Amino acid sequence: MNLFQIRGSFALSVVMAAALRVAAQQPLPFMDPAVPVDRRIDDLIGRMTLEEKVQQMRDHAPAIPRLGVPKYDWWNEGLHGVAFAGYATEFPQVIAMGATWDAPLVHRMGEVISTEARAKYNEAMRQNQHEMFFGLTFWAPNINIFRDPRWGRGQETYGEDPFLTGRMGVAFVTGMQGDDPGHPRVVSTPKHFAVHSGPESTRHRADVNLSNHDLEDTYLPAFRAVFTEAHAQSVMCAYNSIDGAPACANTMLLRDHLRNAWHFDGYVVSDCAAVADINNGHHYAPDMAHAAAAALKAGTDLECGYGPGQAFPALVEAVHQQLVTVADIDTALRRLFRARFNLGIFDPPASYAFGRIPLAANLTAEHRALALQAARESIVLLKNKD
Repeated sequence: MNLFQIRGSFALSVVMAAALRVAAQQPLPFMDPAVPVDRRIDDLIGRMTLEEKVQQMRDHAPAIPRLGVPKYDWWNEGLHGVAFAGYATEFPQVIAMGATWDAPLVHRMGEVISTEARAKYNEAMRQNQHEMFFGLTFWAPNINIFRDPRWGRGQETYGEDPFLTGRMGVAFVTGMQGDDPGHPRVVSTPKHFAVHSGPESTRHRADVNLSNHDLEDTYLPAFRAVFTEAHAQSVMCAYNSIDGAPACANTMLLRDHLRNAWHFDGYVVSDCAAVADINNGHHYAPDMAHAAAAALKAGTDLECGYGPGQAFPALVEAVHQQLVTVADIDTALRRLFRARFNLGIFDPPASYAFGRIPLAANLTAEHRALALQAARESIVLLKNKD
């Protein structure tokens, strides 16, 4: 190589380095907060492979390093305080909160939980910690109707009264999410949709047959309220079937009621292993590809699964078998990424108010005082008049 070639090579390297620096200074459209959200979502989805898309439809969504997409874990718990993420303000169990009959108190409880959730999330991001239970999508409240004492989750509910459950559910969801649906403090996920409260031993295969009157008058009013009044941005579908169709593949629930009648525009997440139950427990589908396809086409966007209870990885095969289309997958992804964009996950924390909540906002004296008030109000004395 002669001197001119060396100089030319050096000059080309300088130009390329400069171009890379410019590219680094000009983020992809989906990373630019100034770009409208719909364009950001479409830009991101358009850059993903089928396999990457399917991976993002799991509760433990991995990072996509080549696109700068961070890992995100959708599984977070907060029924009566931020759970499994270190010290937090703990309120009485939900069944005790139901005994207070104090919806404004439950609303304030939701505000405390979501504020502490943001404080923990913000600190986790500063520490580059993207693990389970430090996210912003909370699988609460549990607004199932507690009629059967053989169910092991009754303490998570507000009891057996549909009206009380609806009022408490609305109060909790609005407290958690805040006043701006486009920029929620966290996303609240009412569960388990629907008619879920039977014996633990049969929950993965039970088929519930009930009258339309009981469905509409007992089991759906609280869900209707949290979507039409509180505008909950997510919902968790249940393990059981209703009239032969598993809840996570039930078009009567997920399409006719949820999206068409109640105009829900958020995302649906499955209870853990509920999509796999479409095949394993209910035998509604012959294999995991068909189970995943049935759930996706009915309206389930995100799968919580573990061990053998995983079906959504088979969506790649379902596309190849023409059971679903890439467009079906993109529809689900738009709902999922809209939640992440609205939460500010792709934006600089300092650019929005919730991103600036400090860790010092966790477990404050004011929060502890509210928990004490809730504990006092939850004490109920029954008088025997006989």
